[in-house]
Amino acid sequence: MAHEIVYDDYGLEVHLAEKRVKVPTTSGPVDAVEVAVNESMERWTEVKLEDGSVIRLKTTVIAAARLVNRYDPEGNPIYSLKVNQIIVVASAPDHLRKGGMEGAAKGV
Repeated sequence: MAHEIVYDDYGLEVHLAEKRVKVPTTSGPVDAVEVAVNESMERWTEVKLEDGSVIRLKTTVIAAARLVNRYDPEGNPIYSLKVNQIIVVASAPDHLRKGGMEGAAKGV
């Protein structure tokens, strides 16, 4: 079994056994190896919609796994990510808000 090499607080090598997992795909579950996430730069994306609303979203990576013996057309390993998406309506025009001007005109 392969091992992952990490370093402890004293700079000493620590060998960790790979954790095998199954990852769901459209063609059924495949074997994968968990890979620790060392760093993740999670920034907000801002989307301005034609109706005047502004949506902000951020994807947070929870876990990563490298598929065993699976590669993209360029020969790179294929990874599967578990993510959590945070979506926020940063702003919306008054007429689209519940009880806004349009809703008030219709008696809502």
